[in-house]
Amino acid sequence: MTAVYQYYRDVGTLFIAATPIGNLEDITLRVLRVLKEVDVIACEDTRHTMQLLNHFEVKKPLISCRSQNEEKAAEKICGILAEGRDVAFVSDAGTPGISDPGSRLVRIVRAKGYDVRPLPGVSAFASLCSVGGISGKTVTFDGFPSPKAGRRRRRVKELLQRSENFVLYESPFRIIKLMDDISNEDPDREVVIGREMTKKFEEYITGTAKTVTDILKKKENLKGEFSLLVSGKKKS
Repeated sequence: MTAVYQYYRDVGTLFIAATPIGNLEDITLRVLRVLKEVDVIACEDTRHTMQLLNHFEVKKPLISCRSQNEEKAAEKICGILAEGRDVAFVSDAGTPGISDPGSRLVRIVRAKGYDVRPLPGVSAFASLCSVGGISGKTVTFDGFPSPKAGRRRRRVKELLQRSENFVLYESPFRIIKLMDDISNEDPDREVVIGREMTKKFEEYITGTAKTVTDILKKKENLKGEFSLLVSGKKKS
């Protein structure tokens, strides 16, 4: 059954806004304009978002909307929209709803009949794919693997059996463990890692899973967020 939404008149709009993953110059002109025009900004972390807003001299009331309180915050946002005021939602970095809060907010707001509009921009997923150099029409985005070793290994094994490329995110605390899992299953699999993308210490490492793992193990004090693009299984 196809859902048909009848949006109310004289009510506010929720804008889902992508923000920079590092370099603040990556914010779009449209996102910046909307942040200055909306009545309220909902965000994953008010302290983090305040740094962004201060940089661009944007002064707006903030509402916390993180994964732990997303449904409760969504109800509050619906109340603001009902008053005819517009709200923008931003996560800490990148595009909301992609390994970030936002999906439940969108679902609740739309179910109430309010208009939800995307403000496209940066995402680590798209950024890595653009410089990955690994061909293929289909890419599976799987976000952060489970921190539990058994679940992580099982999921990695499943993904490596598939023909499409896949993208994972990982923290500096578990990146070696994840690469060991991939390398142990298929040491020759092609991997591209992006670290601290668009930031001062931006780095890309490419090669086989074994080669990339060895490079990472030789580095001291691994820091930053990691994004991994892994090639799909070759047809025999």
